[in-house]
Amino acid sequence: MSQQKQHDFANVVSQARVDNAVKEAIATSGEAAHGTHETLSDINRRTGRNMPQAIATAVVLVAAIIACLLISIDVFVVLMAIFMVLALWELHVDFATLGLRIPFVTLSLCSLLTIFATYYAKWHAVAMASGITASLVLTLICATLSNTVSARTMQAVEKKLQGSAHIAYEHTLFTNTSVSLFVVLYIPLLASCIVLALTSTRYAVAHAMLLVFLPALSDTGGLFAGAWLGKHKLSPRISPKKSIEGLVGSMLFAIIGAYAIVAGFYGSAWFTCWWMPLVMGIASGIVGTFGDLCASMLKRDIGIKDMGHLLKGHGGVLDRVDSILLCGPVLLVLLQLAHL
Repeated sequence: MSQQKQHDFANVVSQARVDNAVKEAIATSGEAAHGTHETLSDINRRTGRNMPQAIATAVVLVAAIIACLLISIDVFVVLMAIFMVLALWELHVDFATLGLRIPFVTLSLCSLLTIFATYYAKWHAVAMASGITASLVLTLICATLSNTVSARTMQAVEKKLQGSAHIAYEHTLFTNTSVSLFVVLYIPLLASCIVLALTSTRYAVAHAMLLVFLPALSDTGGLFAGAWLGKHKLSPRISPKKSIEGLVGSMLFAIIGAYAIVAGFYGSAWFTCWWMPLVMGIASGIVGTFGDLCASMLKRDIGIKDMGHLLKGHGGVLDRVDSILLCGPVLLVLLQLAHL
């Protein structure tokens, strides 16, 4: 790709991002006019989601996860690895809309090696630490040497911004490198914490249920409680649709789900740590909501509504797993404290 072509691609501001931001602001400003009796379209507008579509997608995802767990925990780890690579691609394209370059291929290969090494190695924690360290070093080197934008990335950016892919690419090497290292800590590291919890020989499936479904239940509780009861904004500047009622709903759903999973999958072992489901539910609600706020802040800075469009009604893969990633290390620590 010629330098002139990259320069032309790089130096115009994207009007698509501005238009999206204006539309979102208009939609948000109209929320106050809604009455107490809301139709489905009103709820769709308040949540920013097509609720029937979102529910249908969630059912398919849950069925796929349960099927993988019934087959083998190894299959579930492979599914996790696939989702991780898809999330990396979404983040790669999203950062490219701002002119930020991250070495996608290097990140993907390092992430896959780290995930599988963590799961299959004899010393799981050592393999995880070694994999993340190697990923940081290799990503640093590749981010320093890489100075091009692939044609596939350019096409993805144009599609993302609806044909108006014009971003300033005049970022410093330090900025590109810093963002690349952030991605290593955001996706591979957090995903490895989830995989580390799955290395339990006795409760691997139960751990997987907790790590995946507690954040998902937290999101579901927050979505429905916020949609029907949400009146008090949690953080209007970062995410106007988040409410205090939604946060409470997140914790309640997660607590109920935690007790159901622990009682159903851990047998009598949980009687010695009856406090664990309560703490896990509260932690999942708070950390999951915090993860959503962080993702919302990142998307606002980029100027997009969703990280991707693969999951209908949810946005992209990263939109679905952001809270799961952040909850992973917290739940891992709680499981270790409970000796499960």
